[in-house]
Formats: sequence, C-alpha cells, structure tokens
Amino acid sequence: MAMLLLVAACSGEKTNKGGDEARGQEEGQEAAAEQLTSDLAASDEELVPAFENYIERGDLEAIKARGTLRLLAPLGLEEESLPRDGLPTGEWRALAEKFAHQHGLEPQWVYVDNFAQLIPALIDGRGDLIAVNFSRTPARARQVAFTRPLEYVQEQLITRRATDTDQGELQVALRKGSAFAETLQQQSTESRVLTPRFLEGPVTQDELLEGVVEGTFDATVIDSNLAEVLLVDYPGLQAEDLRDSRRAIAWAVRRNGQKLERALNEYFTEQHLIAAQRRASALRDWDEIQQTRTLRVLTRNHPASYFMWRGELMGFDYELLQRFARDHGLRLSMVVPGPDVDLAEALAAGQGDLIAASLTVTDARKAQGLVFTRPYMQVTEQLVTAVDNLPDNDSHSDGVDAVAAVPVAQRLNGKTVAVNPFSSYYTNLTGLLASAQEPVDLLPVAGATTEQLIDAVAEGRYDYTVVDSHLVAIEQTYRDDFGVVGDISGERDIAWAVRGDQPRLLEQLNGFLNKYDRGLFFNVTYNKYFRENKRLEKKQRERLRDTSMLSPYDSLVRKYAQPADKDWRMVVSQMYQESRFNPKARSFAGARGLMQVMPRTARQMGISGLYEPENSIRAGVAYMGWLEERFPRSLPFDQKIYFTLAAYNAGHGHVRDARVLAEQLGKDPNRWFDNVEEAMLLLSKPEYYKKARFGYVRGREPVNYVREIRDRYFGYLSVARQERLSEQSL
Repeated sequence: MAMLLLVAACSGEKTNKGGDEARGQEEGQEAAAEQLTSDLAASDEELVPAFENYIERGDLEAIKARGTLRLLAPLGLEEESLPRDGLPTGEWRALAEKFAHQHGLEPQWVYVDNFAQLIPALIDGRGDLIAVNFSRTPARARQVAFTRPLEYVQEQLITRRATDTDQGELQVALRKGSAFAETLQQQSTESRVLTPRFLEGPVTQDELLEGVVEGTFDATVIDSNLAEVLLVDYPGLQAEDLRDSRRAIAWAVRRNGQKLERALNEYFTEQHLIAAQRRASALRDWDEIQQTRTLRVLTRNHPASYFMWRGELMGFDYELLQRFARDHGLRLSMVVPGPDVDLAEALAAGQGDLIAASLTVTDARKAQGLVFTRPYMQVTEQLVTAVDNLPDNDSHSDGVDAVAAVPVAQRLNGKTVAVNPFSSYYTNLTGLLASAQEPVDLLPVAGATTEQLIDAVAEGRYDYTVVDSHLVAIEQTYRDDFGVVGDISGERDIAWAVRGDQPRLLEQLNGFLNKYDRGLFFNVTYNKYFRENKRLEKKQRERLRDTSMLSPYDSLVRKYAQPADKDWRMVVSQMYQESRFNPKARSFAGARGLMQVMPRTARQMGISGLYEPENSIRAGVAYMGWLEERFPRSLPFDQKIYFTLAAYNAGHGHVRDARVLAEQLGKDPNRWFDNVEEAMLLLSKPEYYKKARFGYVRGREPVNYVREIRDRYFGYLSVARQERLSEQSL
C-alpha cells in the first residue's frame, strides 16, 4: 500500500510536467501501479485514494486554504536497502510532518526522480517545501528561499581503501542535480581531476556506496552526517573531507513564501530547544536534584499556577516554589508540556521532578502513580454557564438556591457539558451523569484550558463547563459573561504531586508547606492571587493569552529577526530582559535602548540613535548575529543560541574562558546548562579568573540572563501551543 501511494504520487507529479520527460521507466512504474491496484482490488482490500496533485504557488495562507502541505523529496531517500537508526532522512520526515500537523495541515509527500527536479517542482507550484537533506548553496539560494540551517555538514569523498586519491582522474558518481558537482569542480587540481558522473533516475545512498565497493564507480560524495551512519556497514570504504566544503543543510520554500519560511524558522528553534529540554529527562529524587541544583516543575499555563504578565512569569504555585528553591539553593525550571500531554505521564517519564498545576487530589490520579503532598488549598468544582442561562439571570449566583430548586444532574438533561479529559472534572461528571434522566452530551475537549472553555460557554458553543471555585473567583474579577449554576462536588484538596520513588523530595516539600502554610509569606502570596480584586483584575485582564502581541515592537522585531534567521519570540524575550520594553532605558555602563547596545558597538555596525526602537532592535539583532559567528559551526543548534545569549551579556571572551574551564573540569564545553554555566559561575573566584585569559566576570549575571530569557521564551511557546490546539479542538 505504501509503495502504491509513493508511485501514485510520483506518477501524478510527472503528469503535471506535461509528459515531456516520460521514459520507459515511468511506463513501467505506471504498469506496476496498475497491476498492484488490480491485485488489491481483487482481494477486496480497501484502497486509500491516490493523491491528486495541483498547482499552488502561494504562501502559507494559500497552503492553509488547501489544507495540505506538499513536501518534496527525491525518490530513493525512502528506499535505503539497510534500515538504520541515526539517518537524518527519518528525522527530517518526522519534523516536516509534525510542522504540518501543528498548523492544521495534512502532510503529503510528493516525489520527483532526482535532486535536479526539486527546485523546478517547487517553483512551478507542484510542492510547497523541500524537506530533505538539502545543501544551501549560492546557486540554489538565487532560485529559492532557504530556512535557517538545520545543521552544518562536511562533504566527504568516498573511495575504496588503499585507493590513491591524490593523483589522476576519478569518476565520481552523483545523483543528478547534486550540489556536490560544484564542490568537485573546485577541488580538481593539476594532479587530480574529480569528474562528476551523473546517474539518471532514483538512486539510493546504498546503491552509490555499493557501486564504489564493486568498482562500478571510482568514488562518490556524501555528507558527513550520512557518512557517520552509513560507512559502518562498508568497512572497505574510506572517507576524505573535501577542503572548504562545509555547508549548511536547510529546507527551501519559494521566494515569495516569507510567511512559510518564518513559521519554519520559529518551529526549528522551538523544536530544538524543547528537544534539548526533553533530553534532560531523568527520574530523580532529592539527592540528584541537589547535585544539579535545578528543580524541574511540571505545570500548565494557568491563571492560578503559572502565567505571564507583561513579560514577567507569575503564579501562585510558581511563587511558592520560587521560595522553596531559594531556601534550598536551587534554580527553578518550569516545564510546560504540550496541552494534550498528561502531566502524570510526563512525570513518570522524568520530564520533571514534581507537578504543581492546581492539581486536585483524586483516586484516579493516585492510581496513575502520583503521590500527593499535604494539601495547601481546598476548592469545589462548580458548574458554570453563560450569564443568560443562569436562574433569574443572576451572574454572581453562588449556586445554593439554584441547586436546591433544580438538582445539577437534572439541569444537565439533554445538554452539552465540555471539559478537558485530563481534568478531574471529566471523571467526576461521568459518575454524576449516571443519574441523569435524559442523555447528556459529555464532550471531552483535549488540550482546552479552563478559560477557553469558559469563553466557549459564554459564546453559546456549549451549554456548560466545570471550573474549580478558585478559578471562578479569578475569572469573575474581570468578566461578567458567565456565572455559577452550582457545585458538583464537596471540598476537594489541591496539592503538589511526585512519583512514588521520590520519598525524600516529598519529605522536603511537606516540610516546606508545614513551615509556611498560613504564615505571613503564604497569606500575602495567596491574597495577591485570589483575594485582592483590584490587583487581580489588572493582572488577569492583561495576562498573556495568545501570541498575537508579545510587545509593542513585534512588527519591528519580525522585520529584523526573520532575515537573520532568528526566532522573533526569542528576540522579544531578550528585549524584555534588557529593557522591560522601555525604549529610553540606559544602563550604568552606558548601554542604550530596547536592546541595551553600547553606542560604540552600534557605530561599528553603522547604527546610531539607539533610543529609537527600530535602530536599537536592528543593532541588537545584528550584534547577536556577529556573536553567533564567533562560535564553531559544529555547536548544536540549541546550544549556539544559549552561548550567543551569554556572550551578549558577558562578552564573547568570558564565554570562551568558561568553555575552556568547563573542559578542564571534565564538563562538556559544548553544552551551556549544567556545564559551561557552572564554569562561568567559577570565573568570579580568584583561583579561577586569575588563570583565565579575559579575567574576572560576574558569572551569576550571564547564568541568570540565559535562564530567564529561555524560561520566558518557553512561556511564550506554551501559550502558542495552547493557542494552536484550541483552534483545532474547540
């Protein structure tokens, strides 16, 4: 079936070319497809309709109108004769399909015969994105727009062992359209000539390598990321780096596809940083947490637990755990999984050390393996509806009279109740509705937040939803379009949760709650989030709910971030860290404007007037680009972002010293968190900074700087993910 779809897609692709390149091979493929179709039909198996291609040359809006993202690839990449882990082909495929789904699009692979046909197919509108191991070259960049690099690779000449590659002529087998041909021309000398031999039709990497082994070809060229995996199976072959042939691997869109390109660049940054966070997964108890000096907290973007207000991270759970971390000399790292991820499953997988998300204590959650701390709050679960549906139209009914007059279960007869299936509401409603006299439509809306469900109820899309009483109180400080019908539960405990194998962490958390519960700090913090209506209204009304506007300068940030291959949301996060969005900000050292660039640095880039927002943003983005180039290309994508941020704050020289010191200490000089950042902290001590080339640095500043920018950026991402999922589910 998979082969039928591949051949059908390819056949459709060739039809769009008008038949001017038809070959006997194509006729054979079409005949094979017809025979396979006949065989499957004869066996009464259900066929998936073949994809019928079309011409579309628009940007992201036009692609979304079609509902399909067409991903271009050459035949052969999916036909490796030896399946192997580690090949980028599968990684690129999964990355591209996830991007499509994230934007509500159906991914559809469209195959062409070889690399030479990829760009023409893209330009002609027979595909939307080249999503393969594609080298970014000047010649290609004149025809299409490239995303920021996914990685950098070294081009390698592959020959048989004991072959003298320094003299004579070598016939080098290449796929038609390969960018390697340009490299071979540059590498040829008087004593050695590398002549490309282009192969027609789809050719796999294994066919190229086997041809070299068998002597059919003198040599071939492959990228180092492929060679690292493939050559393990070919001990008779050797690899030689072609000099000055390090290239960026990137994806390509049409030159008018600026919005698609921007969405891809943002996606790459997001995925790399999230993937790095997930790679840090570990099942830890208190001793391991203290060793790393970081407490990872699983939470939700939530009005009571964790949210963003004007660039500041806030929330009741967040502030309590900040104090806990400070008391124990720990750094706090908030981890917000996708809204469709069960927090209990994320905890079990080691993505965090505890859950703090206004979690109700239930038997069902205990059955999942959660162990709860002592409770720090009690709430009731309340049925809410649009204000026009309330008894006597009382928008602030406490539900007592309504419940006495009409039982809640009876009120739900024949109605719709929408709740998130991961919430405790869903389980409780299931039991409650067993006594309903008429059918009740209980709608599980995966990934929806409480606020989004209240919005949907207020707009009349659903009759009811269920909300914890403390969240009702928060929401009613700034809106009056919904009200409470009645309680569907008695008081329930809210607590933090850990795994059963974390007895020492549980002991520490309970000790903290015993110490602070109902004390001055706890009461002041509680009142700040749940009782002081004037402050509550301001904070909740201005709480970040979508990513349509992160700052007053978003359009300017996008203008300069996109050409520099930067995620604009990361730049906004950095801008808030630098100036709190104050364009007239000035530091004690003389740095100016939104991005706090020194005038001398700006002058070197031909920029002045740093109190003007556009000039400051342009200078900041340009300076970040200059700093990024100072680090090795071999640094992982995500780590280069963190090193560049640290250099922006502390200077490239101090970061270089920290990398050297990290290696001396047996840490990884290519990883910032828990490695180079630890060395940076030591550079404020005489025994270390006196031996460093650039001397003393206040290491705490760049360490906090990078962490706070990253955490704010992740806060933006959690809102964006919630936004996307709600668009698809509500």
